[in-house]
Amino acid sequence: MSRKAIVVVSYGTSYIETREKTIGAIEKDIAAAFPDRDLRRAFTARMVIDIIRKKEGIEVDFIEGALEKLANEGYEDVIVQPTHITNGGQYDHAADSVRKFKDRFKSIRMGTALLTTEADYDEVLETIRDEFYPKEKDTALVMMGHGTVHYANATYSQLHMKFQQCGMENAYITVVEGFPYFDDTVKMLRGKGYRKVVLVPLMVVAGDHATNDLAGDRPDSLKNLMKAEGYEVECIVKGLGENAAFRKLFVQHALKAGEL
Repeated sequence: MSRKAIVVVSYGTSYIETREKTIGAIEKDIAAAFPDRDLRRAFTARMVIDIIRKKEGIEVDFIEGALEKLANEGYEDVIVQPTHITNGGQYDHAADSVRKFKDRFKSIRMGTALLTTEADYDEVLETIRDEFYPKEKDTALVMMGHGTVHYANATYSQLHMKFQQCGMENAYITVVEGFPYFDDTVKMLRGKGYRKVVLVPLMVVAGDHATNDLAGDRPDSLKNLMKAEGYEVECIVKGLGENAAFRKLFVQHALKAGEL
């Protein structure tokens, strides 16, 4: 009987208090959907792996290290499911690692990032509508993604266009790095008559960016930029991994990969 495993690969976080609420919760849900497979954790951020090792004395495998261990332990059938939002640089690196190991297993398949197909956008949009979209027309929802210099940054603009097409005119996307940056989003909100702005991370983990760039006390945080515009501001500092509906989407991606 062949040994089977599923590797859940994440960027990672050194924030202990949110790691198991987000990444850990996704891993548990995926493990429950694959009772015949052994679960392994892997991160793509070496810096995060190093911080965890130094601060906590815990070893988290880099993606290639996790696959090397599985190959050496005699596993033959492996699924790799990323928890990345976009098909950006981190996803590309994980995919490259999987390709390197294609001859080490009888079968190795990789699931897609959260926002990949048109159906993915529609499912994410409906989940956002159900979980975060404000009922009040004088309230704007602003979701903050990470952003990237990778061409996958266009993902954020596509999701924003989906909002507009589906009648969610008071929902916006902003990013920490790239376009639309905070200043771009502030300009988009002006003149719309909003009284309140709800800020939510479009990130699996509510780590440094959510704590400091979104809800921090420094003048250039998203929260304070919105307050300077005169809005009442509500910050929901929770990663998408804490939300069961979003975790279900990652499980669905893993199940699709398992069908390949």
